[in-house]
Formats: sequence, C-alpha cells, structure tokens
Amino acid sequence: MPGTLARVNPLRFERTRPTDYLLRLAASDLGRAYKSLAVAEMGIRGGDTVLDLGCGPGADLAAFAEATGREGRVIGIDTDPAVVAEAANRVAGLPQVEVAQADVHALAIPDASVDRVHTDRVLQHVADPAAVLREARRVLRPGGSAVFAEPDWDTLIIDYPDLAVPRAYTRFVTERVVRNDAIGRQLAGLAMRAGLEVGNVIPITAVFRDVRAADKVLGLSRVTSRAVIAGYLTEETAGQWLDHLARPPFFCSLTLFIVAAAIEAAV
Repeated sequence: MPGTLARVNPLRFERTRPTDYLLRLAASDLGRAYKSLAVAEMGIRGGDTVLDLGCGPGADLAAFAEATGREGRVIGIDTDPAVVAEAANRVAGLPQVEVAQADVHALAIPDASVDRVHTDRVLQHVADPAAVLREARRVLRPGGSAVFAEPDWDTLIIDYPDLAVPRAYTRFVTERVVRNDAIGRQLAGLAMRAGLEVGNVIPITAVFRDVRAADKVLGLSRVTSRAVIAGYLTEETAGQWLDHLARPPFFCSLTLFIVAAAIEAAV
C-alpha cells in the first residue's frame, strides 16, 4: 500500500546502525568542526595528562596525543570492551596513549592527577551524569580544565508539512531513545554543581539539507521504525514521512552544546 514502510526504497536510508558510526561522525564536516573547537577549548599543553571519558573507538585520542606530545599522557576510558579493543588497536603506535575498560562513574584514578578531561556525547547515555562530572572534578588538578560536548534532543527539528509528525518523532527520541535527552541545556548547571567553574558555553547547531547526510548521523529510518513499534507513529504515517523526507528539499537541525569548565589554580 502506498505510504507504508515497506514501500520506502531501502537504498535511501540505512536500515541498521553501522559499526563505524562514531568514527564516521568524527570524520564528517560536522564532527571535525565541533571536535576541533572542543580541542581548542581544552587548551592542551605539551606534557599534559588528558583523560577522555567514554572514548569509544578512539576517534579523539590521536588529536589529544598530538597536542600533549611524547612527554604527555592520554588515557581513554570506556565501559564497552569491544570499543576499548578497537581504540587500543587504533592508537597502538602512540606510546603516550593508554586505553582501559572502566566505569566512568567511579574512576580508579588518583585525586588531582589529570590536567584535562573530555567527554563527547557520552553524558547523554550514562546512568548518572552528575556523578561522572563529580569524578571529572575530583581527578582534575588545580588549574586543570574540562570540556563536555552534548546535544539537546528537544532541539531536533525536521521540516514536514504536518508538524504533528516530526513532533511525535522528536518526542519518541526524547522519551524512549536517549536516556538523558535534555543534557545539553543541563550541562553547565551540572558542571557548576560538581564544583567546576564554567567558562564558555558554545552552541553548535548542525543543519542538514541532504537527507543522506542526516540519516548517517540520526538514523532516520531506523528510529522511525522503532517509533512505529512504540506507538508514536502509525506505519502508514511513517511511510509517508520517510517518502517525503527522501524528496528534496530537506531540512533538519539539532543543537549541541560545548561547555568549557575549569578548576582555579592553587595560589
């Protein structure tokens, strides 16, 4: 029947999440732009110790290693053993980088032993973001700094003639897909309550005008199918939605916030 999910051309949208999703996002124009800004905000110096919480497959570790140099140290932490192994393989030629499987809520790292802390789209998924930020504060040395980058999923907008449909889609994402969907707006406050001094808060709004580019980041078809199963969209509405999105013009945007914070240097 026209407008059903079965009618949507599978070549237009990805049906399963690719295994290289995080690396592919890091290599995109959007990823390179906001990641380079995050590195600049961190202010890494030669010889620094840098801690990357939720490092995933190690997309950012090489950049941190380059900034801190051979005399520095870069530590990548992740809970997933598969991505830890992938990250370790990726940085095998960088002796100043080490990767470990660990819980970001409870780090086996001494107090005041790290110069820079970084997270990127990690706090949206963790059980207790406030606890992770408290750990970041605990391990930072006086004068150290942290940079956190997180989206706010309530800012997801997609152009469609019937506004009720993208609103239902976004509501499914915020209510059922992302654990901490409003972390972007909460991030500065959480950092302050953890004992960090918040400096810059930088909004990065990603604008997609190519549906394939958006699909690679947002998984439009995959999420739509889940929204149907969860009862947020009917199959007929979902099919019409995807058919429409596949035809230009397409417009979608989402805002991510970079929060730079620090600990005052010892007198």
